[in-house]
Amino acid sequence: IFGDTNEMPLHEDLPRRALSPYGQTKQDVEVLLEFCTKAYGLSYACFRYFNASGADPGGKIGEDHDPETHLIPLAIQAARGQRDKLIIFGNDYPTPDGTCLRDYIHVNDLSRAHIASFEKLQTPGTALHYNLGTGKPSSVLEVINTVEDVTGLKVPHEFGPRRPGDVPAAYAYPEKAIKELNWEIEFLDIKSIVETAWKWHQSNPNGFKK
Repeated sequence: IFGDTNEMPLHEDLPRRALSPYGQTKQDVEVLLEFCTKAYGLSYACFRYFNASGADPGGKIGEDHDPETHLIPLAIQAARGQRDKLIIFGNDYPTPDGTCLRDYIHVNDLSRAHIASFEKLQTPGTALHYNLGTGKPSSVLEVINTVEDVTGLKVPHEFGPRRPGDVPAAYAYPEKAIKELNWEIEFLDIKSIVETAWKWHQSNPNGFKK
């Protein structure tokens, strides 16, 4: 919802300037919730997820989209030979290695933030906004290298053109959630996130399909 801004990390008080239809829908929902709070005393929490990632550390639940669009499972599928190669959209961004920087946050950490907000929402008219990420961005190439390190397999990949609407970098400033919700981020580095995803893919090579 913050669009293409040079202000990094992204904190909650930055102006909302969505660039993509997806971002615009999220922005519109936030505005509607604000109106409902003013008119009816609705309590709500807006969690601005960054890149939700990883899997149940026990290996029971993981990502299985059709079609798959998330980078980590795509890279794992390419490493396993379940797809020919991974396409990287752009390698000429103003980032250290030319690929986009994103903030990957484990699903377990996201769920704990939700639970931590329940008590605060008991007061009518409460409006909460939190940017949920680790604040530690990883580039597309760094994710690929991490997948190779964790799996011991090569990830075949090639570079393609940029996708419209992709910003060079997006990562959170999570201190507000940490302080107000007593939120603790367990999976702080990309390797620990990839390890949980890899464990699930090993147990479920065809996803949830039998």
